[in-house]
Amino acid sequence: MPFLELIDETFDKNSSENYELSLQMSPYGFSYCILDTIRNKYILLRGTDPNDPKLLTPEKVAEIIIADDFLSGKFKKVNLIFPSSEATLVPSPLFDPEKKEEFFTLNLLKEESDIILYNKVQEPDAYILFSVKKQFSELASKLFPGSNLYHHTVALLQQVSHFSRNEFGLYVHVHIEKAYFNLLILDHGTLRFFNTFNYKNITDILYYVLNIYKNMGISREETINFSGHVHLHEDLQTKFSRYVKNIKFTLPEGNFSFSYVFSETELHRSFNLFSIANCG
Repeated sequence: MPFLELIDETFDKNSSENYELSLQMSPYGFSYCILDTIRNKYILLRGTDPNDPKLLTPEKVAEIIIADDFLSGKFKKVNLIFPSSEATLVPSPLFDPEKKEEFFTLNLLKEESDIILYNKVQEPDAYILFSVKKQFSELASKLFPGSNLYHHTVALLQQVSHFSRNEFGLYVHVHIEKAYFNLLILDHGTLRFFNTFNYKNITDILYYVLNIYKNMGISREETINFSGHVHLHEDLQTKFSRYVKNIKFTLPEGNFSFSYVFSETELHRSFNLFSIANCG
């Protein structure tokens, strides 16, 4: 399993009460970052990336967490992100927590091992319903009691809504995970399109995105913004540049900064992990 580790020299595992911990876990990867809340600066990033998602079981994630001395302290705040393609938006006026499974299964299949969670988002005024493997949810409750549980699109929506308000015209954003991607299109902060597509290769991503461009009449002069696992597709920029004039790899923004050690990594790769601090 490839391993990533960036640590600022000011990090002190005995000062965890001053730190905000954000973790992201799924069969496709486990990573976490630490924000020094006194200086509002990210000072640590660690991640494990399996070659095969079947290897990163809840049991394996539990082993990784328990063996990590940096995660043994009591943190000021803990955010837990569960990336998943299985999610749907429900407008706030229609939402009833007692009917969350009913809403979810209108569009998606729920497996026996899944539980349904939900998050409130401000823009649009809606709830995100998403499925999580019961074992991952139980792991979170056991090892990080009282933590905030989020779907990855909570941070994604918050960030792109912010960026969109400062744009002239449409704001197009593609967030890439390992087996699926999210496509969001906003107009001055108002969500016009939001969907998730499974894919096998860059050609699939190109097909889905350009088809939406065509159906919505989007000019290819509009900038397209990317985040997530862009590094998995070395030819992504080359292929998209044939059809879209302006391509940007979007960095997380908020009331925080980054230690100099983060210059060694692509910040857009951990876009949601860093951005979740904006959502508390």
